[in-house]
Amino acid sequence: MSHPLEKRRLGKTDLEVTVFGFGCIKFPQISADQAAAALDHAIDLGVNFIDTARGYGDSEVKIGPVLKRRRDQVYIATKSARRTAADMMSELETSLKNLQTDYLDLYQAHWVCSDDVLDEVLAPGGALEALRKAKEQGKVRHYGITMHRHHRAIRRAIESGLFETIMLAYNALDEEGVGPDLIPLAAEHDMGVIIMKPLSGGRLVSPPGSPKVDGLDPIVAGTLREIAGNPNITTVIPGMVSIDEVDQNYRAITTARAFDDAARRQLFETIASLKKELRYGQFCLACGYCLPCTQDIEIPKVFRALYMHQQYPEDQRFMGKELYDSLAIPADACTECGECTERCPADIDIPERMKEAIAAFGSRPTPT
Repeated sequence: MSHPLEKRRLGKTDLEVTVFGFGCIKFPQISADQAAAALDHAIDLGVNFIDTARGYGDSEVKIGPVLKRRRDQVYIATKSARRTAADMMSELETSLKNLQTDYLDLYQAHWVCSDDVLDEVLAPGGALEALRKAKEQGKVRHYGITMHRHHRAIRRAIESGLFETIMLAYNALDEEGVGPDLIPLAAEHDMGVIIMKPLSGGRLVSPPGSPKVDGLDPIVAGTLREIAGNPNITTVIPGMVSIDEVDQNYRAITTARAFDDAARRQLFETIASLKKELRYGQFCLACGYCLPCTQDIEIPKVFRALYMHQQYPEDQRFMGKELYDSLAIPADACTECGECTERCPADIDIPERMKEAIAAFGSRPTPT
């Protein structure tokens, strides 16, 4: 049994969008007819938010004929990675032509993934200038920004108050995830929060032959329910290419069965097992089951800082140190009580990882 799709206010845009949106990043992989069939089916189910980008091959071109027929039933969002106002305006004209519409509901500065790129976007003659001009001209109703990985730049963009929406990657498999603090911060600034990569580009699925629950892949269903259940998130946009994928994701999000704490823990235990099968090692899922720490250490943030330090490109690893230094309680405070390890669904030896953090970032005294 399922319910109609919930709609949520997309931040200060005041657009009422469905919590389940349609990500069109994979459209270059399929025919125009397949794309149209999947889109029409989603719209028939009530999905009213469609997201694409100039960088997604011929995605816009394949959306255009559907949008022309059903323009009054959906909000269309696209984006450009151009950094100057002139280039951004040029790309906007291309998008409008491809999508067969004379306006966009949301236009986004795409892939703003460092302080330097954010500076380019915000500078005089930068992309933000084009977004503002396009809105004044009525070619764009609202504008936003899409970002990956660089937490300091994400925080700057949110706190600037210059954008109406923000798109972020968020799932339990990718360590680039934004964690528990930035999404609420965006909501506090009345930004619409759009979640991309909810299924890690299709990797966050149960292994072949795994049993289904209510006809659904339990990892896919649980992951989408977990994200859609976050009140600070406006909409989640999994990339889809078929009617079946639309149906599966729709049912996952609209299911009437309660997603209680036991089901949530089972989800994270299953994902932890999947990570081991994929040889991801003992990576933190940021699920929070290790908390509260007896010494008030923010364990998931320590692990995220350590991951940044160990796995990010060399010129970005400083972000791990920045995050770690911002924490009120250092890893040194760990007493190795073991309570957190007992609660961790990924079976991480947390005290040992605390020692890794101290080795990576240096010892500092625990506040008294």
